[in-house]
Amino acid sequence: MKLTNYIYIMGMALVCGSCANDYLDVVPESSAGKVTIFESAENARLAINGIGRMMYRQYLSTQGFNGEGAIKTFYGNYPGNDFQKSNLTGWQTSINSGYVLNNTIHHDYFPWFYYYKLIRNANSVILNIDAATGKAADKQFIKAQALTVRAYAYTMLSQLYCSRWQDSNDGATRGLPLRLDESTGRLAPSTLAQVYSCIYKDLDDAIALYTSSKQDRSDVYTLNLDVAHCVYARAALVREDWKTASQYASLARKNYPLMSADEYKNSGFNAPNKEWIWCSDGSKIQSLHYYGFFAYQGSNSNTSNCRTHPCAISRELYEQIPETDIRRGMFLAPAKGDGIKDYSLRVTKGALYNRAKKEYGAKLYSTSYIFPYMQFKFQCAEEYYGCGDVNHFRASEMYLIEAEANCHLNEEAKVHSLLKELIKDSGRDPGYVSSKSGDELLAEVRLYRRIELWGEGFDWFDYKRWKLPRVRKTSDEGGSFKSNFAGTLQPSDANGWTWVYPYKETAYNEAFSTGPDMKEQ
Repeated sequence: MKLTNYIYIMGMALVCGSCANDYLDVVPESSAGKVTIFESAENARLAINGIGRMMYRQYLSTQGFNGEGAIKTFYGNYPGNDFQKSNLTGWQTSINSGYVLNNTIHHDYFPWFYYYKLIRNANSVILNIDAATGKAADKQFIKAQALTVRAYAYTMLSQLYCSRWQDSNDGATRGLPLRLDESTGRLAPSTLAQVYSCIYKDLDDAIALYTSSKQDRSDVYTLNLDVAHCVYARAALVREDWKTASQYASLARKNYPLMSADEYKNSGFNAPNKEWIWCSDGSKIQSLHYYGFFAYQGSNSNTSNCRTHPCAISRELYEQIPETDIRRGMFLAPAKGDGIKDYSLRVTKGALYNRAKKEYGAKLYSTSYIFPYMQFKFQCAEEYYGCGDVNHFRASEMYLIEAEANCHLNEEAKVHSLLKELIKDSGRDPGYVSSKSGDELLAEVRLYRRIELWGEGFDWFDYKRWKLPRVRKTSDEGGSFKSNFAGTLQPSDANGWTWVYPYKETAYNEAFSTGPDMKEQ
């Protein structure tokens, strides 16, 4: 299929195709006439809105592949160190990182398909918006948004399909095909350093355009200068460019105060609050029903995936949360005298069961199974099957990026100040005190990143870039994982935690090959 410059504007939803060549199409919700999408800035703005909708919709006729939520769930949470999907043994191969070398399975293909879909649509905006009619400021703002999307997509792809930066010989290892126009066909991969050079340039250009446009967004579902700063901070963190990470994390969070302790405990993490910087609209009118993020993670969801396999924190991480920290209350922890011997098994009666029903009943679906350490951080909004906005960036992540970067910059006073503001001053833990230094301070920052961002899709990504082993223990070993999921995954295992290029891409694009050899990755 060939690229066409025409779409039907239908519910402001723009979707691109799944075949090898690019094309623009739309979801047939309603018909509003045929227009040239890049004829005017106003029409091009619909393309940006459509890209936003692409981040929250079902793909590949597969129930869980719901855009950004699937990346968080299947690639960030499930295979991580601190996240449990209680008794979901049918998914143990995926949860144990068993598919990273399988280039024909859809788990390997989906992120590639999804992020290059965002990139293709962003490219069309970037390349065509200058010739559209409309105010220069409008076109600058729209182009900046498209550049931000492209930088974000390449940042996420690099974490999945490229080696960790510290293993890359300063970026000399294989990166990704940098498709920056509307061409198709053979394209060899750039190096990882070239990928990050492209990401940085896109963001520099975006920031300049946001600034010159003097425009801002009207809601948190839309991209703006703050989101570009967030993407810059996250990309620089992954690239281990500590000064840049610290600089942009500070800029990103300045307009977003941390939520209060009450907001944290009662938000359900399903709707924007003052510290959310960018998210996808998953409200009832836009809901993916049983296909959405909260259908896989909401404690009050009526989906079988959540009712019978609730999400839970690992016992080992939970026990590192101080007793004065409100975040302990987000999880159902056994107490002495509960009589729990195996923390991976369902509880059907007794003190823990009764406590779950009494203390967490409002956050729990009535027929949900009860498991030790199950979570109540994420809850569906409006309806039980999966409504809820999906967060992509919030201020807390920026504090933690800035703190981690400053550890590497030997700015320990700044780290202590950031942790105090995030943990003590926000009310998360009024008793928090830190006097650590050196490697112990870095370990503390990492610990609080694991606690604060638990369940938000960072687990596997963080352990990969930290080059730390994933260690899951059974109850007999002092943990809470079912034996199917227990064990140690070393940083060198599973292809260095690097997904191979999908066969659908290598069969189409003969300019590069796939394989487990890290020299090629």
